[in-house]
Amino acid sequence: MTTQQTITPPSDWPGSVPEFMVFTSLVNTFKKVPGLDFSYQSERMGGRLDKGGLIIDFIFNNPPDLAINVQGEYYHYGKGKFVMQNDIMIRQILAGQGIDLIFIDENDILKDVDYYVREALNKKDHSKLGGGI
Repeated sequence: MTTQQTITPPSDWPGSVPEFMVFTSLVNTFKKVPGLDFSYQSERMGGRLDKGGLIIDFIFNNPPDLAINVQGEYYHYGKGKFVMQNDIMIRQILAGQGIDLIFIDENDILKDVDYYVREALNKKDHSKLGGGI
């Protein structure tokens, strides 16, 4: 496991720093093409929560049965059981559509983004919700 520095996203980046790190890893390390191989902040489930829906951080066309959500320590784990239950519900909804939703914890991204993205691409979930410690 390697410790790495976070990178600074451009000012127009719509998401979090860990999401940008995953995006950058997908593009630079795994040679995935945005818009072709995957979509960022997919509104497949209706868009933002304040608009009555949800957003999936990364949903893939290649492979076609995979999605990745970044789990921020504060929001996804620090706000209580309702948020965690919501994340599990999203996983179940996508499973019903034949899509595996893999969670990557923010702290893991900050430790070794390429390792955890590789694991997610291989459908291995090391997150707290996926059974990781």
